[in-house]
Amino acid sequence: MNWLIAPNAFKGSIEADEAAKIIQNLIQAEDKGSVVKTAPIADGGDGTCYLLIQHLGLMKFHEQVCDPIGRARDGFFGYDPISETAYLDVSTVSGVKWLASDELNPWVSSSYGTGELIKEAISKGAKNIVLGLGGSATVDMGIGILAALGIIFLDEKGDELAPFSPYFLQKIAHIRFNGNLPSISFTCLCDVSNPFFGDNGAIPVFGPQKGLKADDQKLFVDASKKVYELFEKASKKTIDDQPSFGAAGGIALGLSAFFPTEIAQGAHFFFEKIEMEKMIDSADLIVTGEGRYDSQSAHGKGSFELLQLAHKKGKKIWLITSGDEADEAGFDEVIKLPDLDFNLSNIQERAKGNLKKAVFNKLNEKDF
Repeated sequence: MNWLIAPNAFKGSIEADEAAKIIQNLIQAEDKGSVVKTAPIADGGDGTCYLLIQHLGLMKFHEQVCDPIGRARDGFFGYDPISETAYLDVSTVSGVKWLASDELNPWVSSSYGTGELIKEAISKGAKNIVLGLGGSATVDMGIGILAALGIIFLDEKGDELAPFSPYFLQKIAHIRFNGNLPSISFTCLCDVSNPFFGDNGAIPVFGPQKGLKADDQKLFVDASKKVYELFEKASKKTIDDQPSFGAAGGIALGLSAFFPTEIAQGAHFFFEKIEMEKMIDSADLIVTGEGRYDSQSAHGKGSFELLQLAHKKGKKIWLITSGDEADEAGFDEVIKLPDLDFNLSNIQERAKGNLKKAVFNKLNEKDF
């Protein structure tokens, strides 16, 4: 049998490539005559470009830059010199994963470190930036990235504001640039369709995850609207809020004011780049997975999009996940994982143990 192992990350516990290797090893041990190929997947969430760099075999460059609150952090990007395209994730250095719970504060956190990585990629010759938007720590409308690329943000007195200064967003009164911005374009990958403003926007939906207090939401909306108007004034462009501008705290919104910016559905972009349909053609059975399949999964998540491709090709597909919402989704088999208590220690070890046990038990049913 030809297996294709293509899990997404099990959020908060197992990375996609780690999960793929665990499943591959178990299958090869139980089904010794099998051919088992792995293709860990992502959909615009945390680590999407990390996996693309691996799949595409890109050159990887490291640079020490700032984390979301200004501390030194080792960052990296992948670079394809033929297409002059750099690939990087916002989460690599500007991710919420780098902050303790008491450090979460969108009045301070910034995407500046991601901008530093982009600036370094430009120095290598990059003309195009593919940016994975998942897992950010900020709601800064891309201001940090823009500041690193040469946009100057000033307070009411005309003094330049320093990145990571408290209430940076609220203090912006003027935006200036000298017209010599880098000649680059952006493709922003995401797995959500939220706009930036409104009841379903970045501030009420994602702000609390990044430390925004309920009492501060109106202040943050007011500050953001002011910056939005300043973006239009400085760029001399009308900027219409649109689906996915809410991803990663409005990064695509800010970038679109000053650079050619496209938003791409992460799973579709990912599958096209790694030629997933060709992999499915040669597979008899596909195994995917994610931490918890829920109502959001059918709106662009990797496992759901892989299900659509499998059905298109007439191939069987299994899903490994927790919860019960996948039962009616259309997978040929749903392998259930127990819910994880994230308040306990050793989350990764327990998650890997649960994954191994669930896959082992399924393989020993011998009914596939």
